[in-house]
Amino acid sequence: MLAFDSIVLIDDDPINNLINKRLLGRLNLCDEIAEFLEAKDALEKIRELDNEKKLLIFLDINMPVMNGWDFLTQYDLQCPKREDIILMLSSSIDYQDRKKSRTFEAVKGFIEKPLTNQKLFEILPEYVKNE
Repeated sequence: MLAFDSIVLIDDDPINNLINKRLLGRLNLCDEIAEFLEAKDALEKIRELDNEKKLLIFLDINMPVMNGWDFLTQYDLQCPKREDIILMLSSSIDYQDRKKSRTFEAVKGFIEKPLTNQKLFEILPEYVKNE
């Protein structure tokens, strides 16, 4: 059985999404990896899904239109019954961003770019093999 029904990448950089999609695809955590360049589009799609679908969401902070913090606020308001795992995936090294991310219940970790197997293992050891 796979760990998640789907992985959702939310980052306005298509190159980051491509690299992360390839890395995550090799881990065999799910059958589908969806990528979104705009957080509002991802939120709309997530709202349409059955609450039973288990998602692993990678969320960038700094994006145009709707940034990661706005996404989290709207996610909490619009998806209160969802139990997804959200990981912040950002180039930010600001401690205040890490601290702020912990104020959102769905956020289970903060990863500085680039994403690696080791970083995932440290946050989600029950899902990722240590390689």
